Amino acid sequence: SFFPKKTHEHEGFAPFDPRSPLATLLRRSMLLPSLLRRAHLPRPCHPPRCHLSRLLDRYGFVPPASLTPTAKEISHGTGAGADQKRRTKKPPYRPPSSLDRGDRPASHSDLPFDFRFSYTESSPDAKPIGLREPKYSPFGPGRLDRPWTGLCAPAVDTTLRSVDAEDPAPAAEKDLEEARRRERERVLGEPLTPAERSFLVDKCQKNRTKRQINLGRDGLTHNMLNDIHNHWKHGEGVRVKCLGVPTVDMQNVCRELEDKTGGLIIHRHGGLLILYRGRHYHPKKRPVIPLMLWKPAEPIYPRLIKTTIEGLTVQETKEMRKKGLHAPVLTKLAKNGYYANLVPMVRDGFLADELVRIDCKGLPKSDYRKIGVKLRDLVPCILVSFDKEQIIVWRGKDHDESIQDNLHNAFPSFLQLESAAVKNENVEQEEASSESVAGKNEHGEKEETSSDCSSDEWSEISSSDDVPDDK
Repeated sequence: SFFPKKTHEHEGFAPFDPRSPLATLLRRSMLLPSLLRRAHLPRPCHPPRCHLSRLLDRYGFVPPASLTPTAKEISHGTGAGADQKRRTKKPPYRPPSSLDRGDRPASHSDLPFDFRFSYTESSPDAKPIGLREPKYSPFGPGRLDRPWTGLCAPAVDTTLRSVDAEDPAPAAEKDLEEARRRERERVLGEPLTPAERSFLVDKCQKNRTKRQINLGRDGLTHNMLNDIHNHWKHGEGVRVKCLGVPTVDMQNVCRELEDKTGGLIIHRHGGLLILYRGRHYHPKKRPVIPLMLWKPAEPIYPRLIKTTIEGLTVQETKEMRKKGLHAPVLTKLAKNGYYANLVPMVRDGFLADELVRIDCKGLPKSDYRKIGVKLRDLVPCILVSFDKEQIIVWRGKDHDESIQDNLHNAFPSFLQLESAAVKNENVEQEEASSESVAGKNEHGEKEETSSDCSSDEWSEISSSDDVPDDK
């Protein structure tokens, strides 16, 4: 509005454009003195504003003493203590670490056996020739009061043993075994009746519960003991399904399960087991089981396949390996299958030929090597080759003597188990018959017929292999 938008032609004025550079220069020259004066002038100091209300002057209101802050409260509220409280910050979040114990002491467990990663796939009799890594405890640094030897965490301290003695700590190990046996007998209590056994077996079937523990190629691991006790909190029995390498020796699996958990196997159908916890088991009094944080490295053992087989020359060993690759296949192993019939099949195969070949295509290398070691110890036989994913075993020169010795060593334990089972069954039948006689004296012949029927049913139920897996 400083310059007129329209000019009068009759007065002699030329048209003027307010957007031209000349107009911009004129505006700046007119505003410059005022800006310079404002820059040199001091800033005005305004008095502090008073936030007091005018109601006091108008009405004469006097606030009570409780609403009027004293000088002490003011100094306390604005002093160093308040600043210190205001400055204290919450410590930053630190993610929990399984390796950091803090000030907690090392855990102690009263379990009377050596802690191993796998109780079925590692034998204390097999002596390694070296370790693949330093002796780092898989339980974590300082988390367990037992030392780690590279193979296990022994229950008896090896540093306290006598060097001069042939067996350094026989008394301590025997005491541990005796304590373990007494504790297991106490927890199990009285044996189950056939009716109770059949009820628990039916309760743990697939159509009744989904709770199951899978036992795979590593066998019965240490952390699996904790899983079994967790399942026992919710039921008296737990279903264990065994597949893979451990099923070659199912007797070892059953023995280690009962020994390390303290339970009792009341049913077995192939690789399916039902483990009973016992009558006097209390979940809150379960043993302390420290968990392994990682899998320890496997130690170094002697070579399974040697350059020459004992008793043969180098040329004869080469010819035997070539002959073994062309031998007929005894069986083909499926991945994660059930191999309980493999040992009797190999024994029967040695009756027809001195070499037996087992096809293991598709299996991991570690799996069929472990199977070969189990066959070497259980048949027994001599390992010839693992080439082209095949297990080739030789029966040896003293085949007849080894078979006789094996049968002589195997049958007594089997007969003892059978005799014990028959003895228990006879005792149960005698108890049932005594109850039937008492019922007959009180209620007549009708009670006698019912007791006879129940005893027949119990004898049929007592054979655990007749109970179907799925109903």
